[in-house]
Amino acid sequence: MNHFNGAVSFIADPANWPGAGGIAERLGEHLWYSVLAVALALMIALPLGLYLGHTGKGASGVIAATGALRAIPSLGLLTWLTLEISFGIQLPIVPSTIVLLILAVPPVLAATVSGVATVSRPVVDAARAMGHNEGQIITRIELPLAAPTIVGGVRSCVLQVLATATISAYIGLGGLGRYLLDGLALRDYEQMLVGAILVSVLALAADVTLALLQHRLRPKGVTS
Repeated sequence: MNHFNGAVSFIADPANWPGAGGIAERLGEHLWYSVLAVALALMIALPLGLYLGHTGKGASGVIAATGALRAIPSLGLLTWLTLEISFGIQLPIVPSTIVLLILAVPPVLAATVSGVATVSRPVVDAARAMGHNEGQIITRIELPLAAPTIVGGVRSCVLQVLATATISAYIGLGGLGRYLLDGLALRDYEQMLVGAILVSVLALAADVTLALLQHRLRPKGVTS
């Protein structure tokens, strides 16, 4: 309990927020790694999921293949990529982003395919009979109706990425993982708790925000 109280006191002390290595900087780094991975995942998973959900071609196979990648140990993959990837200059954010991307794509892809696939076929057929082309059906009919399910997938994606982004510190990057790694090296358990608490609070805030967005996107009359 003393370690926990010490960690809370450290976070509550304004002197620990500014400056190099301060909480504000570590939070900013952590958010940057996470936002980058999630943004790339959305760019990949949303178009692919909309296409697979709309056509139904190969959806189960693609989802199974991407989901299987999540079984790869993140730390082991990060270490291997760091050793193997070379661009002439050191870019540790590249292997870190690849690892986070592998975790981020499957939940968004699965949710997008599921959301589009569950849109009422009579509604789609009616839109097609009214002269809508396939692109218009996807963007004007299926995407809005599937939006709550898609945001649910994004919630899962964001939580996994925020939690896993701590491993970036293992290859010399910053972020909240620095508190965990440095605290472990020094056997400073209060510092480790600082990292754990900040990651948990950050994930909770992101989840609540996305839950509210998911609720707002839910069609009127749907209560669950």
